Amino acid sequence: MHGIAIIDAVEHQPRSARSLSRISNEKDIPVTAEFEPDSWAASLTPRLVQFAAVARHEHVTRAAQWLGVPQSTLSRAMVRLEADLGVALFARHGRTVTLTPAGRTFLRAVERALAEVERAAESVRADADPAAGKVAFGFLHTLGPETVPGLIRDFRVDHPRVRFQLVQSYGEAMIERMHAGDLDLCLTSPVPDAPDLVARRLDEQRLRLVVPDDHRLAGRKRIRLAEAAAELFVTLEPGYGLRRITDALCAEAGFKPKIAFEGEEAETLRGLVAAGFGVALLPPPAVPRPGVAELTVTAPRAVREIGVAWLDGHPDTAPVAAFKRFLLSRRGQLLPR
Repeated sequence: MHGIAIIDAVEHQPRSARSLSRISNEKDIPVTAEFEPDSWAASLTPRLVQFAAVARHEHVTRAAQWLGVPQSTLSRAMVRLEADLGVALFARHGRTVTLTPAGRTFLRAVERALAEVERAAESVRADADPAAGKVAFGFLHTLGPETVPGLIRDFRVDHPRVRFQLVQSYGEAMIERMHAGDLDLCLTSPVPDAPDLVARRLDEQRLRLVVPDDHRLAGRKRIRLAEAAAELFVTLEPGYGLRRITDALCAEAGFKPKIAFEGEEAETLRGLVAAGFGVALLPPPAVPRPGVAELTVTAPRAVREIGVAWLDGHPDTAPVAAFKRFLLSRRGQLLPR
């Protein structure tokens, strides 16, 4: 599975004047944790901004005014915070406060946590921006050379600042990534049929029997697939949509293909055919490949349907909704003729 990402520069809005975030120079460390209702995270999180404000202002009254809360409320919150932690965070000098060594250690961690929350909030807001948001879009490898670049180019005529995160993969993997929240929608084949997905057929693509140019069938223009029953086939690995289609078409033609090689890329298969390792059912290449002949299959009807799929009931951001409408408007015109 291969992936590429195209992310355009984002125009970030200035940070709020009320922001407490101070960007740390330390490397971000991804953390995955389950927070129980009685965990430290659940208990302390509502008070972190209050603590950081008092630490920054070194004065409870000024911090309370900045936060817009009563001074008594803020004072009680800091007392409870220290009691819960079992450590003094502040040294009190009349109305002013200074951090203890424990307070300075705690503040560094709190500022990193608050900065990460702010970055996350800015990121999701930027991704949902109608004019410059992000679309996480998956598609088949075979649609990468021409179809997808052309679609994005045409879409960005009216949406020039929308960003794309692009993932090339096979159908099952893309659906898994949609379930994981990594993709908003995908172009795939066969068009999936699952209760938690919405899928729309957009176009169909003829498949050809590709043979070496010195093969006994190379001089033919058309062929019934049954005539290739004795041939060795090179195919995509199990799990790929094109492999399922190949197996189904061969079964319809009355035989089970003898597999010589399995791969992950259609153009790699075309190269194996050119090298004489077998024949293959493949969509048309973006650029003609020397060393092979491509025959029209007359029976059975050898096509693959291309469709767009997304999770049912999943709310769309404005840029995702716009791109989805654009794809649906290209029904019957998705692929070059």
